[in-house]
Amino acid sequence: MKAGAAQQRAATKMVTGMLAAPKPRRAARQAAAPRVRTPAAAPVAPGRWLAGQHGPMSYWLYLPHAVPADAPDGLPLVLMLHGCQQTATQFAQGTRMNAMAEKKGYAVLYPQQSVAVHAQRCWRWFDRATQLGGGDVQPVSAVLATVLGQYPIDRRRIYVCGISAGAGMANIMALNFPDLFAAVGLHSGPVYGAGHGAVGALGVMRHGGGARTETAIREVLARRAAFPPLPTILIQGEADTVVSAINQQQLVRQSLLLNGVPSDAPVKVTRRGTRSGHEIRDYLVGRQVVLRVVRVDALAHAWSGGDPKIAFHAKGPDASRMMLEFFSKHRR
Repeated sequence: MKAGAAQQRAATKMVTGMLAAPKPRRAARQAAAPRVRTPAAAPVAPGRWLAGQHGPMSYWLYLPHAVPADAPDGLPLVLMLHGCQQTATQFAQGTRMNAMAEKKGYAVLYPQQSVAVHAQRCWRWFDRATQLGGGDVQPVSAVLATVLGQYPIDRRRIYVCGISAGAGMANIMALNFPDLFAAVGLHSGPVYGAGHGAVGALGVMRHGGGARTETAIREVLARRAAFPPLPTILIQGEADTVVSAINQQQLVRQSLLLNGVPSDAPVKVTRRGTRSGHEIRDYLVGRQVVLRVVRVDALAHAWSGGDPKIAFHAKGPDASRMMLEFFSKHRR
């Protein structure tokens, strides 16, 4: 436990240090930028598609060609975390997030899990060390800190999202750096704080977190008394047999508890489509949506609205659009 706490403090210091540091001037950014290579499978979009390496971790960065006029403090950035058996470039291509980011004026960062760490490229969301800010949090936060130091990013508009194991990891990043991320998006993700170890992870994916569901979030709140609001969008396919829908139900409970949303808070329900449609439930505090829950009727374990030619992406409502639209309403 002490080692995990020390790792968390080190990672927090590194990333928050990048937040406190003045933004690099344009000339300095260009001089300090690492040598980059063009990936063989660059997604089709007019912006810059850069590849980098930080220690053992490869990463890719999309910078939009058109910089919005309303971005005097830099570009908003989305940290995108792929699922198991995916590469970062496959995730970028399948989600079509770069094309959407070009339209909305976002930078997008894609770290890639090493096969040396996990043979299936799974983020280790089920490891206690990672949940406490060590483990896989360390290299991902190092890559993020590197990008924040080299490019003009708006420190108030940094977001994180992912699918499956990547969603589990995105949630962990947000819970460990709540002052950094303005909102989080979880697609087909496991509930937080349960299933320690690979065998336990399978149990969570099938049956949820059980008694750990609320306990895990109470532990997070106990470690930090003044936990800031963490707006969240959850997207789940009702036909998902890999990460069952009970995980989304329990993530709802965790988010309401984390954000201090009362049980009688107003909920706006919107139904879209008839066959293969989806339902949106918005939990409001005042006029602000702090939690958006999207349930897609016939969707299996795949990114909704993605390129069906790429594994783990399928037709459906556009999850990339929904993520960016939700993120645009929130700032730190």
